[in-house]
Parts: sequence; C-alpha cells; structure tokens
Amino acid sequence: MSRLLVIAFQPSDAVASAGFAASLGLPWDLLCLTGASDLDLGNEKIISANLDLIPPADGLATGLAKAIDGYSHIACVSSMQSKDFLARLAGTSDLAMVTDVVGIDSPTTFKRPIVAGSIIATVEVLSSPVAMTFRPAGFPKPARSGVSVQESITLETPSKATIVSRSVRGGARPDLSQAKVIVSGGRPLKDAETFERVIGGLADKLGGAIGATRAAVDSGIAPNEIQVGQTGKIVAPDLYIAAGISGSTQHMAGIKDSKIIVAINKDPDAPIFELADYGLVADLYDAIPAIQNEIA
Repeated sequence: MSRLLVIAFQPSDAVASAGFAASLGLPWDLLCLTGASDLDLGNEKIISANLDLIPPADGLATGLAKAIDGYSHIACVSSMQSKDFLARLAGTSDLAMVTDVVGIDSPTTFKRPIVAGSIIATVEVLSSPVAMTFRPAGFPKPARSGVSVQESITLETPSKATIVSRSVRGGARPDLSQAKVIVSGGRPLKDAETFERVIGGLADKLGGAIGATRAAVDSGIAPNEIQVGQTGKIVAPDLYIAAGISGSTQHMAGIKDSKIIVAINKDPDAPIFELADYGLVADLYDAIPAIQNEIA
C-alpha cells in the first residue's frame, strides 16, 4: 500500500507539509528530527527523533535508511539542507527523486518549475519508492483534524564530515518560509551590521521575517539560512519588500508567488520593477527610515 513519510527538519516544516500531504491523498506519517509537532495535521503518526542538532547529510541519510522502509513516498520541504540530504538518501537507498514539486496530478505525476520558474514541467515517476522536495506555497492549507499517535526513535548518524562550528541567527522573528511579511535586502547594505539595522529594523516594525539575495549572502552581509531565491528558500508571503535588490532571475523565481511585491531601488531600470506590484525609485537609506517613521 502506498504511504507517505514527511521528514521535518524543524517544527515549522510540519505545518507547511500538511497541505502537500492532503494534495497527495495518501495516508501519511511525520518524522520530526528536532522539536515537537502539532498533533492535528491529519497524519496518523508523529515519529520524534529528538535530535538536538541536525547532523551532516551523509550521517542523516545513513541514520534514516531503515526508517523509510515501507513508505512509497518520502518528502521534505524544499531547502538547500533537504535537497542535500535527500539526494544522498536517494542515491544510497535506490530511490527515484523529484525536487521542488509545486503541483500533484496523481501519486506518480508531479509538476515542478524549470528554467528559473518560467516553465512548469509535468514529471511522471516510473519507479518506487520516490523521494521528493516540495514548495509549500504551491499547496492550500488543509483543515486541521484528528490526533496523531506519537512514537520515538533513536537515530545513529555516523558521518565522515566534522562540524567545526555552528552559527544560529534569527531570534524571535517568524520563520522565513511561513512569514506573512518579509523584508529582504541586497548587496547595497554593505555589511552585516547595516543589514540588521536597516532590513531587520523594518522587519521588526512590521512583525515580519528578513530575507536576502544570493549576492548579499555570498558577500557575507547576511547568513545563508535567509537566502531567498531559486537556490535558497522559495517564499509566498502576503507582502514582500525588496530593498536594494536589482532582481536577478533566480531571486525573482523565489518570490513570484508573493501576493504583493514592493520594490525599493534607486535604479529605475532595475528588473525587479517588472515583477513588483508597487515600485519606489529611491535610495533605500532614505526610503526605509521614512517608512519606519510612518509606522505606529
């Protein structure tokens, strides 16, 4: 019998997975690597690994090799971390794999974006089991129901990699993939302190999350975990504010499902204005303080 296992790296992944699972239409279980999940998401079981920290991808793939037995579909919310892990799991466990699923035609036929989101491809999987990553924004939020049975497992995660250090940022701000408001900045923010003061300051005023372009991340201005775009996180907030972002193809592929996009850029020819619902041609260092002053 076909059955889905969703692997959640963090508790927010669990909530984001419910719509995908409902659309797939199979009975499903949830494996939480860290933290605890809500019990009314519609899944039959919640399996808790109770990890303090996520291990390297090779160790995690080894640890979960037996846990996926009996499942026809294994899925994670799309992220750099999940794609790294699932690719290894698919390779070592002989699974088919489909990434960035945004629609489901049947348990074996999926829709996913290609060419930076400009084309939606229909992919049929001819083998089983199949590993998948999916973009939560592509699926509706289902009504909550039921109470899941809880279980615990112990994972052995031997790895050839050595973690030298970890950097955790973000504080009490909403999770980027679930936030209703996101304020993002690009390379014009110059340094991490300026990024936090300007972008973080506006986000906190609006009760939102912060995001960044790949250029800002590569320059060391912002941490990798808040990168938005095709190679980062795909987001779909009610309001997306892009400050000092020119609008690369890969970044716009990650924000195109936002309900309202506001662009602030001093270059009137910046590509971001083609996608934006509202545009302000201005220096972000003038515009953002002015916006903050108007917010009660």
